[in-house]
Amino acid sequence: MKRRERTRHLIELGGLVVKAELVTLTDDDRAVILGMLVEAAAKLRDDDRERHLLLWRRRGRRAFEADALPPAD
Repeated sequence: MKRRERTRHLIELGGLVVKAELVTLTDDDRAVILGMLVEAAAKLRDDDRERHLLLWRRRGRRAFEADALPPAD
């Protein structure tokens, strides 16, 4: 991956952290955010990997769809 592509990718991943409100909900505590990500990675290493991926993919898609909706009046 080229430097520019990598930078863009990292910015997009950071945007997902903000979109999930993790920065606000953790008072921007990076140790907490990293701990949450480490916990998620551990779940992906266990026997329920596919179940976790399915659940998180559904939640993520719903969040993207909700963000794409026009504001309610």
